[in-house]
Amino acid sequence: MKNEPLIIKKRGEDGTRVITVRIREETLAELDKIAAETNYSRNELINLILIHGIKNIEIE
Repeated sequence: MKNEPLIIKKRGEDGTRVITVRIREETLAELDKIAAETNYSRNELINLILIHGIKNIEIE
């Protein structure tokens, strides 16, 4: 069996960034409810919603 190296990237080198946002308690509760129902993490769900919003936004 060949020993292959374990490659660990530094945080942020995977194309993601950590940010802080403020969100209303009610919105967070709804996100957590949807996350629990769909078996997505809160982070995954927020990213899906943001991607959808960015792709479908219309600016007038």
